[in-house]
Amino acid sequence: MKFCSHCGSSLTQTIPQGDNRLRFVCTSCETIHYQNPRIIAGCIAEHENKILLCKRAIEPRLGLWTLPAGFMENGETTLQAAARESYEEATAKMTDISLFCTYSIPHISQVYIMYRGILIDGYAEPGEESLETELYAEDEIPWNDLAFPVVSESIKLYLADKQAGQFQVHNGTIYRDENQRLTIENYPI
Repeated sequence: MKFCSHCGSSLTQTIPQGDNRLRFVCTSCETIHYQNPRIIAGCIAEHENKILLCKRAIEPRLGLWTLPAGFMENGETTLQAAARESYEEATAKMTDISLFCTYSIPHISQVYIMYRGILIDGYAEPGEESLETELYAEDEIPWNDLAFPVVSESIKLYLADKQAGQFQVHNGTIYRDENQRLTIENYPI
């Protein structure tokens, strides 16, 4: 950030009084510009033992497969965001939606909140941000063409719970170290 969105003056980085970390602060009006993690909400939509995936029509990861998900908007709940994103990316409508997993990804300042649900009538078609939609059985999932580690991990947990015959709510963290290696930690809720 270079300029204040409130008054247009230049910004400086400083630790505001009563705070404990660097923030962008306006040199004129003294507005503190907080930067907080972005929340991504989405769904694992299932129909007849198949999972809905969308092929991305946008960067990042153009042309790779993902679960329908996207950034939460102001004024909506995480469930509303997940349902909206599923509809926008795949015209997917679901029933029996419930929380499935959350993942913190500190190195990119994101939090994923994934729900699971039943795809109504198995119907889906690409929205503006998708090139294709497809329902995949477990043995058909294009693991090497999945867009993000959080998508792979969410699907793995979902399939493991399905095989165990009982769905749980999962919580985890995905870290990237200085050598760009990923570490995934899952914690029971």
